[in-house]
Amino acid sequence: MDPKHISINEYDYDLPESRIAMRPLEERDASKLLIYKAGNITEDVFSAIDQYLPGNTLLVFNDTKVIHARIRFAKTTGTPIEIFCLEPHGRIKDYSHVMNAKGVAQWNCLVGGAAKWKAETLEKEIYIGEEKVLLKAEKKERLSDAFIIQFCWTPATYSFAEIIEAAGNVPLPPYIKRDTDWEDESRYQTIFARAEGSVAAPTAGLHFSGSIFKKLTEKSIQKTFVTLHVGAGTFKPVKADTMADHEMHSEYMEVNAEAIEKIKDRLGNIAAVGTTSLRSMESLYWLGVKAILHKDAEELSLQQWEVYEERLAATNIPAEEALAALLDWLKKTGKANIFTKTQILIAPGYQFRIANMLITNFHQPRSTLLLLVAAAIGDDWKKMYDHAMKNGFRFLSYGDGNLLFIGSGKW
Repeated sequence: MDPKHISINEYDYDLPESRIAMRPLEERDASKLLIYKAGNITEDVFSAIDQYLPGNTLLVFNDTKVIHARIRFAKTTGTPIEIFCLEPHGRIKDYSHVMNAKGVAQWNCLVGGAAKWKAETLEKEIYIGEEKVLLKAEKKERLSDAFIIQFCWTPATYSFAEIIEAAGNVPLPPYIKRDTDWEDESRYQTIFARAEGSVAAPTAGLHFSGSIFKKLTEKSIQKTFVTLHVGAGTFKPVKADTMADHEMHSEYMEVNAEAIEKIKDRLGNIAAVGTTSLRSMESLYWLGVKAILHKDAEELSLQQWEVYEERLAATNIPAEEALAALLDWLKKTGKANIFTKTQILIAPGYQFRIANMLITNFHQPRSTLLLLVAAAIGDDWKKMYDHAMKNGFRFLSYGDGNLLFIGSGKW
């Protein structure tokens, strides 16, 4: 199957608003768990997930941290303007440099009420500790799907991370139709979140608790971390008739050599915790292939359709060889980690190179995330989602989880 010819109409289902989880459960690991393997569906609670993972599994988590991406300003007339920070503007070398910027920062942003905001510089007073800080926002340029917003603040001694933490709000998904509250501060964040930069949570990781990690350790199940900063594009609906006319969102990813080595050593027993971890790992494979094909490349990145093009797909390079080549490329270029953008679109017709299992939530109809699930288990995604709908599962970010054994479905 050529993914470009896929019609998103074939990946639709009825999702009543009543089935969307608007709040998290009291306990992270109390969610329901659906297990899908070779056409069979079973149920349990998420806290028992260790019982369904092989003992030699390597779990790969996304350790990105959600920032307070929604900042509310008001014009001098009192008209509210909401700025949603999407990603840093321009080419960057790493996210930590961006988050540590002092005094001024430029971001690509969505703007609520943009038509009412002309040339006026917006101002907002915030407090960091007991010190008052004046934050200003200036609209610099309109892009095709966003605005370049320049933020500046005084005193300039604070980092952008400190500014946005104090000035912004948790960026709950658009389908959670309520204001954020104290509970979201901790629950729309994984317990292992480290690298600031996401504007949406890697939601499969939200289910994992300290208790689960203890049981995984007792079973000798190992873990490692990649970083993919989730963008608002993860919620972007597919509006095109066929996928050929849909532009996949790109996201920054960062993976160190130690994690790549762990993944290489456990090939055949890799479980991706979340679609973002899966996209990161599959991207690592293709970046390794490109490192082999372009030995003198100084930078590596991945575009939407590259993995389906013959010059890459026909190479059939084993995963171990591709990851080894990527590690050699890091050494050659003097880099401790791979930091790049990936736009990979995983849809039916894709052949998985790294991941063998996927732990994820239940996704929106007509979404690229649902296409990814269908790539993993074939047409049985319909069977799985129908079971979840009939058996009281909660959907989307704060909803229940599922464990899928990739390639075991009906095609």
